[in-house]
Amino acid sequence: MTDPRANGMSDRLRDALLLKDGGVVSLVGAGGKTSLMFRLARELSRKGERVLTTTTTRIHAPTAEQSPASILAVTAEEILERAAPVLSRHPHITAASGLITAQGKLSGLAPDAIDRLWASGVFDWIIVEADGAAGRPLKAPAEHEPVIPSCTGWLVGMVGLRALGMPLTDQWVFRAERFSRITGLSLGLDVNAEAIAALLAHRQGIMQAAPDRCHRLAFLNQADTPDGLAGGTRICKLLELHGMGGIQRVIVGQAMAEPPVLAVCDL
Repeated sequence: MTDPRANGMSDRLRDALLLKDGGVVSLVGAGGKTSLMFRLARELSRKGERVLTTTTTRIHAPTAEQSPASILAVTAEEILERAAPVLSRHPHITAASGLITAQGKLSGLAPDAIDRLWASGVFDWIIVEADGAAGRPLKAPAEHEPVIPSCTGWLVGMVGLRALGMPLTDQWVFRAERFSRITGLSLGLDVNAEAIAALLAHRQGIMQAAPDRCHRLAFLNQADTPDGLAGGTRICKLLELHGMGGIQRVIVGQAMAEPPVLAVCDL
């Protein structure tokens, strides 16, 4: 476990997530995907890199602070046509297929449309929210989830540490019964570090359907309290001890606070 604050290591998300040379980053799991997506996009675009944020599910329509420009179009070709003049003013764009007015949410793009957007070479980075969790800090995916574009180079599995110590119910865990089956934790018992580590490592857990050649990372979010930080550290140690899930690095952080990265653990 490395504390980037103690040894001068950069606390930037780009470094923590091992991002190099451009590519597609897909975020799955629960507990802060949207916050992390827009924070990472802001960091990358401030360096002059062209960034597209999008989803294969649904996200709340971004604020102007989160994303200075948005495009609603079904096809990759229309998005690319409309993006060209916008990118000269704003290096960060959000794209979706439409607006669900009653919910205030954007509906997602098909994975193959995102593949075509990346193949165009117009964007240096595409960041995809590839999973939905109905606002819960934890999620176990159904068989058809998550919806990950095949061009994904980095898959980030997210966990909200506020679920630690809370009962395994639908209030705290999206698809609580499936979480119970995957981790072995009985419904109603308090969620612990061992169960979260098992969810990250299990072939039907958060990293389910990961493309074969992508980098796999875990982001343990909401470590903005002493208990959250301690829980994140415990999860890191469990994953490090057992070498589970093909995860390359675990990041303990706080997507909505400073600094965003509190510790990293290479497995």
